Amino acid sequence: MRNDLLRARPRLRTAAVVLAGVLLTSGFAAAGAAADPAAKFSPRVQSILGELTLDEKLSLVHGGNDPDGVGEAGFVPGVPRLGIPSLRLADGSAGVRVDKPSVVMPAPVSLASSFDESLATRYGAGVGREARALGTDVLLSPMVNTIRIPYGGRNFETFSEDPLLTSRMAGAEVRGIAGQGTIPVVKHLAGNNQENDRQTIDVVMDDQTLHEVELPGFEAAVKAGAGGVMCSYNNLNGPSSCANSDLLTGILREQLAFQGWVMSDWRMSLTPASLPQGLDQEMPAGTYFGDQLKAAITAGTIPQSALDTAVGRILGRLDLFHLLDNPARPARDLSGLTATAQDVAQTGAVLLRNENAALPLSTARSGKVAVIGYNAKTPKLNGGGSSHVLPSATPAAPADLIKQRAGSTTTYTAGYDPAGEVVPAGALSPAFTQGGGLPAGAEGVFYNGTITAPGEGDYSIQLQSTGGGGFLQVDGTASGLFGDSVAGGYTGITVHLTAGPHTLLLYGFADFVDPLKVNLHWITPAAAQAKISQAVTAAKAATTPVVFAYDDSSEGLDRPDLSLPGYQDELIDAVAAANPRTVVVLNTGSAVKMPWLAKTAAVLEMWYPGQKGAEATTALLYGDVSPQGKLTQTFPVDEAHTLVSGGTGLYPGQDGRVQYTEGVDIGYRWYAGHKTAPLFPFGFGLSYTTFAYSGLTAANASDGGLDVKVTVRNTGTRTGTEVAQVFVGPSPEVTAPQPSTALGGFAKVTLTAGASRTLTIHVDPRRLSYWDVTAKAWKRGAGTRAVRAGSSSASTAPSTRIAVR
Repeated sequence: MRNDLLRARPRLRTAAVVLAGVLLTSGFAAAGAAADPAAKFSPRVQSILGELTLDEKLSLVHGGNDPDGVGEAGFVPGVPRLGIPSLRLADGSAGVRVDKPSVVMPAPVSLASSFDESLATRYGAGVGREARALGTDVLLSPMVNTIRIPYGGRNFETFSEDPLLTSRMAGAEVRGIAGQGTIPVVKHLAGNNQENDRQTIDVVMDDQTLHEVELPGFEAAVKAGAGGVMCSYNNLNGPSSCANSDLLTGILREQLAFQGWVMSDWRMSLTPASLPQGLDQEMPAGTYFGDQLKAAITAGTIPQSALDTAVGRILGRLDLFHLLDNPARPARDLSGLTATAQDVAQTGAVLLRNENAALPLSTARSGKVAVIGYNAKTPKLNGGGSSHVLPSATPAAPADLIKQRAGSTTTYTAGYDPAGEVVPAGALSPAFTQGGGLPAGAEGVFYNGTITAPGEGDYSIQLQSTGGGGFLQVDGTASGLFGDSVAGGYTGITVHLTAGPHTLLLYGFADFVDPLKVNLHWITPAAAQAKISQAVTAAKAATTPVVFAYDDSSEGLDRPDLSLPGYQDELIDAVAAANPRTVVVLNTGSAVKMPWLAKTAAVLEMWYPGQKGAEATTALLYGDVSPQGKLTQTFPVDEAHTLVSGGTGLYPGQDGRVQYTEGVDIGYRWYAGHKTAPLFPFGFGLSYTTFAYSGLTAANASDGGLDVKVTVRNTGTRTGTEVAQVFVGPSPEVTAPQPSTALGGFAKVTLTAGASRTLTIHVDPRRLSYWDVTAKAWKRGAGTRAVRAGSSSASTAPSTRIAVR
């Protein structure tokens, strides 16, 4: 699909959103602008500001049409007479998303699972260089929103449930991007932690939670050199995040000392009054910051100084990044970026289970291999939405590379095929024309009728489209987004249908240039069982079955549950029951439940591994490299055991509001506080060797933090890399809410078999502090505090206590 598709218009929207609290008096707005420290611009910027006309200033605070027709997320026309260049903006969470091939990078959650800041800098530098080489000036990356719910449609596109890990990865990636002369824009400020109702939901989050959980990633990105911040669709404690002076001025600019500019998320409902509230630029067009803003300035309801401040912030970043000097663009480094993509995919992969050393495979003992699964032949590279990138080269299929290693006896069986078969014409009323949809530029319902099931059972209703995307509903239950950004082109929903008719609604949005064309398929219960039976036969005939499975995560909608789409859970269960040596490879963007786990021999989480995913997967399966990734999010046992299981008010929201009643107890903190066992804890990840911890000590450091020492020994038989994690308990002197345990620091160490090393892991003073909501300041949590170290948040030993001064 075109790169502007998923930003082209709001999804799932039934009415315009009226922003609350944005109608301010011009006197208040002027005072806010004058008090803003970002209004103190360099002499060069002040000189340019003095020469710009009103219309030229307005042209810089909203997007426009690219005269060259280059596919990108957004375009801002420059002012050539004053040497102000035009700006091309591209999405960049998992590679550079433009209308030409680029390297598909592993999903950011894979990068974060490496716990490797140097790799994050390399990732950012590679994508930043590629962006500049492809004509992009501003990269809309990284996304640092907190993983709060396991269903989150964009969990794959962000980093972690833990603020420290998010901060370190975000800061490292921003340094890499900025180091290439590309302006990084961190997103989405703030509370954009779900996709369902994201454009209308009011996120109710207390000030302590906001500062301790949601803001640290933004703060780290700002300190690392982010040039821009994208505000989020949702409201935050009432006002829109993009018209919230407390957030954009009081927190972002005054507390975090951000000097860059704030842009809106794409096609938000705004008003010109959003400008003096702290929003500097409307994207991708000028619906509100064009003629409407000009009229308000001319009438005096919005002061000219507010516009000057916004323009000055934008020009200040162009000056800082030397874009006012017309710098040369670098050559592409496809080989270097491709190598980084494979390194990230390998380093971020998480080995979740490995009974009786089932992995690594070997040609000697693994025998005949049966490769099973749709995504073993049709690789799952990335998620849907604004992170979708066109690959620079045809990606290899894991099944083919495994066959090269395992030999000619290797077999392949799909086991599950999301394409299914065309829904018979007689099952649809009124008739549906295959390949039909919407004309270019249109949006709305293009089918509203019934689909008739011939018998009772689980049916997978699938859509394939070109020229756009959308969603489907069966009996009111909605699917995730469909669209040609989805791997293989098919996505849909599996629902239990009784024999007879059921309501079917198809809603779509077409590209601006091409019409939306949709094919409607289904997988009947009988067809599904036939495919599974073929896979079971192949598994029984093999020594080692390797089953590939995936989920469909995308911007626009959250996943409906934690099951694998279609019949994949049933497929794995049947294959593992037939052959206990079954190895499962997951390409998922977030947590999934695993009802078949105990029957399997091994489970390897590869996330969305990018275009070198097949090479990375094969290298890990065959032990060319040892797994070293760790989970950045807790995997719950099922939907009934998560922090949002307590009611709709927690998620997806009630009466237009979602309540963050868990406060600072997010992710593994909630599990620890509620003594609820997860399927896999935060920080968990196995290796092909084993590690032991001993000799833990903690001492107060000169900067007010802690220096924690722990000895890590490789107790296995091969070289491996471990992520040692330090967790800190609460302060007895603090009455404000505190988590019972929180990540204080981490370090990676590579050890040969039998070797050991004593690590010093520094706990930053901020990790010993809490946000005092009354004083609106960080306060230290002194007193005797517990410290422990280990391989995950569930590790219990070794531990010690330290009197924090």
